[in-house]
Amino acid sequence: MLVLAQVMSGAGLTAGITVGALLAEEMLGSTGLAGVPSALFTAGAALGALAIGRLCTRWGRRPGLALGYATGALGSVGVVVAAATGSVALLFPALVVYGMGTATGLMARYAGADLASPARRGRAVSAVLFATTLGAVAGPMLVTPAGEVAHAWGVPRLAGPFLLAAAAFAATAVVLACLLRPDPLRLAQELAARVAQGRDTDPGKGGSAGTDGSRDRVPAPAGRHDVAVGTAVMVLTQVVMIGIMTMTPVHMLAHGHTAQAAGLVISLHVGAMFLPSPLTGLLVDRIGRRWVACASGPLLLAAGALAALSPAGSTPALGAALVLLGLGWNFGLISGTAIVTDALPPDRRATTQGLVDVGLAVAGAAGSLASGLVVARDGYPALALSGGLAALLVLPVAGRFPRRASRVAGHPGPGG
Repeated sequence: MLVLAQVMSGAGLTAGITVGALLAEEMLGSTGLAGVPSALFTAGAALGALAIGRLCTRWGRRPGLALGYATGALGSVGVVVAAATGSVALLFPALVVYGMGTATGLMARYAGADLASPARRGRAVSAVLFATTLGAVAGPMLVTPAGEVAHAWGVPRLAGPFLLAAAAFAATAVVLACLLRPDPLRLAQELAARVAQGRDTDPGKGGSAGTDGSRDRVPAPAGRHDVAVGTAVMVLTQVVMIGIMTMTPVHMLAHGHTAQAAGLVISLHVGAMFLPSPLTGLLVDRIGRRWVACASGPLLLAAGALAALSPAGSTPALGAALVLLGLGWNFGLISGTAIVTDALPPDRRATTQGLVDVGLAVAGAAGSLASGLVVARDGYPALALSGGLAALLVLPVAGRFPRRASRVAGHPGPGG
């Protein structure tokens, strides 16, 4: 059900990415403010992550995720109404509410990890992220058709993708509310309680039965240090990715590209964000969380350098840069998620994960807002190159994640 929900919601997740900056530039008449929409819906994602984390802790993953997507649908409708009426006063709060839906899409990855054994946690997270690929890649490609539908209804073309987002988020909320049973977090908490009471342990092996049939040693949560490391990895890769990605469509349209060409580049980028997830998850579980996290920094540097040096009129070059950008983000997100989840027991998991994603969203909002100002002052190449260099901070951060004794029998452990 999580996979189905992510496929459906993927198209809605990319509406703001693809046309949010263009819609703001059109309504506000300023390139310097083109990063405002991304900042607003990432700020909304921060509020959404906090609320969803607390809802999931209190009621379970099913109601938390369903309510989050329903809120995203409401925000999408608000953006459409704001565009139709030319109301900037309505556009800004609607983008914040829309952002709460995008937070839900990312927080679903934690539900995928709820019932995974530590040895398979990276692959469980990646399975949910991979499911987002179909809708997320298709979404930007539907910019032109959705725009035509919106125009036929008397709505500006750039608001069309938000019509698609409203339908996608609403359908996803219904699917999760009705079909995600049993609740993953509630079941994980019950299993952990039984293990703690000794009912599921195997005296001969000192382990508990994993949901994949393997027998795992009961992991001891590592504590705040690992949560801080995993969060920092995700924050750094998020802020670099969002900053460069947000201004790429604006940069392309300013140099004669069509909206369809910009949509194609964003489709390639979003595909790289999610499509490699199965391979990334396997690497996280096999070679270790730290090494995959460290690899994200050079990938993002390569993306920024290629974007900065690419001819402004070259769609293939910009597309290749955005593919590398998405891949670096994917490495950072999956490795960071696994590090954080390893460190948390089920009873504290959802609330702390929500707080982690708050930090993720706040950092992304700051990067997005700054991106428009940097491009207006220094140009897109300066933004891309500085972002790539900043990504190298991942190396010393991930290097602080220690090599530990194995937490899982026969497995090298999350430290590599």
